Amino acid sequence: MLIDHVAIYVNELEAAKDFFIKYFAAVPGELYRNEKTGFSSYFLGFENGAKLEIMTRPGIEKDEKPFLKSGYAHIAFSLGSKSAVDELTEKLKKDGFGITSGPRTTGDGFYESSFIGFEGNLIELTV
Repeated sequence: MLIDHVAIYVNELEAAKDFFIKYFAAVPGELYRNEKTGFSSYFLGFENGAKLEIMTRPGIEKDEKPFLKSGYAHIAFSLGSKSAVDELTEKLKKDGFGITSGPRTTGDGFYESSFIGFEGNLIELTV
């Protein structure tokens, strides 16, 4: 079995798409729009075949996203090397994103950093 994709609702669809293109080299598919419901989405493809669907529709609430809650916690991107994690973390910091941890080697042996990305979502960078 293979997970086909993960989907996330966003408030600003185009800004979210641009974020993933800029920092993670995402390749967006065609914009899907349902005129009846106002739902719109993009499927974003990544180098290894992973897919992320970003979606929006009228009425999405802009709420705080506490990190210690049940449900999805974060999305992690494997960058392939410690130096890639270090470089992207530094670029994100310079671009004004809040780094929440790292880069560091965790107690269970992973090299990672995490930051608060678009619309307050937690994103992890790892080798």
